Amino acid sequence: MVRARAAGLSPRERDVLAAVVDGKSSKQIARELSIAVKTVEAHRARIMAKLGVSSLAGLVRLVVQHGLLQTPDR
Repeated sequence: MVRARAAGLSPRERDVLAAVVDGKSSKQIARELSIAVKTVEAHRARIMAKLGVSSLAGLVRLVVQHGLLQTPDR
């Protein structure tokens, strides 16, 4: 169920999610992705809604527990 919801994330949302899990601030993420801080915050809010979590800690815990960012380079 969690993996199915995660599969619904857009590529940009996955980029933001990876950066959030890496502990980066919205400002750092915005700089790295060349987008506005408000855009990062909007992506993060959509990610949290799609994955059904209400806190940043819950989001990171969900990603780690379910290995949602497992890619060859991670």
